[in-house]
Amino acid sequence: MAILDEKVKKQVKEEFKKLKEPVKLIVFSQEVECAYCKETRELLSELAELGELILLEVYDFEKAKEKVERYKIERIPAIVVLAGEEDFGFRYYGVPSGYEFSTLLNVIIMASKRESGLNLKVKEELKKIQNQLELKIFVIPTCPHCPKAAISASRFAFENRNLKVSIIEASEYPYLAQRYGVMGTPKVVINEMMGFEGALPEPLFIQHLLHAQEHLLEKPGMPVGRA
Repeated sequence: MAILDEKVKKQVKEEFKKLKEPVKLIVFSQEVECAYCKETRELLSELAELGELILLEVYDFEKAKEKVERYKIERIPAIVVLAGEEDFGFRYYGVPSGYEFSTLLNVIIMASKRESGLNLKVKEELKKIQNQLELKIFVIPTCPHCPKAAISASRFAFENRNLKVSIIEASEYPYLAQRYGVMGTPKVVINEMMGFEGALPEPLFIQHLLHAQEHLLEKPGMPVGRA
């Protein structure tokens, strides 16, 4: 049975008219002990059929060790979006359903256009980030504000390759939500300890990133504290 109905497929085809260059989607899953792997594979397969410029690769998490290590996949199901063959640090853990489906579509289109879509002022601010920062964005499918935080973080990572972004579907990984004290979504965790809740305007979001970088410079080699 199809994941996407005909109405949604029609809307996706219309969105995919914006695609400019090839995009590769990589899915990591396995057949057993993975509640949402089958749905994720089927969803990405249907998406790939709706866009001529979308290429799909599917790997078994247990068997494709070289690929798992190459893309630093930590859990499944996992989705990697590449701009052609270029990895800009985007990972999605879970099945992108509900409001989060729009996050995946936006990231695919951004990768195809090879442009973050950020305004010049935001791009200039992002240039100030010269240290590696890892962002975990906790989301849930029923959260209307989550895509804003997830898409902003993804645009930042595309613009500045010092940033790595993992979008994590909190309800699929309750142990992670508990570990990082996720009481509401979206929640952004920066380098394991600093973070905030809510979908902030991009300039304010970047200020949190710059603050995290300052903390790293003050204590080189030390992880930023848990949120």
